[in-house]
Amino acid sequence: MGWSVNRQTGLTWHLRELSSKGYTLFTPHGDSRTYLLDIEGRVVHSWKFNHIHPGYGRLLENGNLLMTGSDVNLPDPPPDEPTKAPPPFERHITRLGGYHTTLCEVNWEGEVVWEYVNRAQHHDFHRLPNGNTMVPEWVELPEDLHRKVKGGTKKPREKLPRLLGDDIVEIDREQNEIRRIHTWQLLDPVKDPIYFNIRRWEWTHLNGIDVNDAGDIVFSARNADRVAIISGETGELTWKFDKTHGQHNPTFTPGGNVMIFDNGNSASRVIEVDPKTDEIAFQYNGKPMHQFFSGHISGASRLWTGNILVCEGTSGRLFEVARDGQVVWEFINPFLNNNKRGEPTVSIYRAHRYPADFPGLAGKDLDPARWGNLNRLHKLA
Repeated sequence: MGWSVNRQTGLTWHLRELSSKGYTLFTPHGDSRTYLLDIEGRVVHSWKFNHIHPGYGRLLENGNLLMTGSDVNLPDPPPDEPTKAPPPFERHITRLGGYHTTLCEVNWEGEVVWEYVNRAQHHDFHRLPNGNTMVPEWVELPEDLHRKVKGGTKKPREKLPRLLGDDIVEIDREQNEIRRIHTWQLLDPVKDPIYFNIRRWEWTHLNGIDVNDAGDIVFSARNADRVAIISGETGELTWKFDKTHGQHNPTFTPGGNVMIFDNGNSASRVIEVDPKTDEIAFQYNGKPMHQFFSGHISGASRLWTGNILVCEGTSGRLFEVARDGQVVWEFINPFLNNNKRGEPTVSIYRAHRYPADFPGLAGKDLDPARWGNLNRLHKLA
């Protein structure tokens, strides 16, 4: 979907009798703030970050916000000079998509109450019921595996760095490492190759994780076009799906299916797949098909009503769709920022919707009048 800096923004469509009433959390790229919206598209709360560039966050049941981002003092990434020796691992990873340095938990007032710094973490995180936290971490592959991985491309006379894989690391509140899962040991270097036109820098590029009540972990390996489930009991792969391209944000649904934002090459779709049969239980496409497209980032999640909240990331479009494919709510990001190249951006990595009775919102002041100036400035009120 193309977008214009002159388009209508804010709440652009709402079928009130069909939408899932609650509050939507999102973080615009290039912004220093995260915003919480009511169902009418008005800001009811915001958190500002000074020590990190925020990536995306989730509300916790204690009312805190868990946010991933990058140190504001991080040096610029090294230039892409293919014919020269590649930079060391610590510098190389700073030029990769989804790179973060810091995971921090802040209270309702924005005060940091917990922080985890890992200069190789990226993209996603998951807070477990026991208080532990999982994050993906880039690691260099062993030399023999580096040579075995098929696919990908290189620039003329490029001196390639060591291929990167992904570990999933679990830490406790004291930041002790509890568990480390080598996802690169679970995939096949020949049967799960790098997509043909992707630089041979990363094999998997793990961009999303989710964990169900049984402890099973679903993850997305974007560069290999694979979504897979790791058994919480055995640590082995129990499912691998290869019918998506560039996908993001795999999540378990209450019935045990897996919902995926399938970015695609020229049109995107949201699918819900039954891992027992590989059958697609639900699919949403744009009508016409190419009206719905985000080439990277983005996500989708099943809401408590059965509707799906979709983040069409590159265009900054958030919308809720019913199971019959009808769009019942749409919000266009009004917060225009600049990316590192000085270009305007409205993109959003991911968004989340919380019901009005979510425990983390109990007793909180959610009156949009408190943010009246901000809402009026962006024509949200």
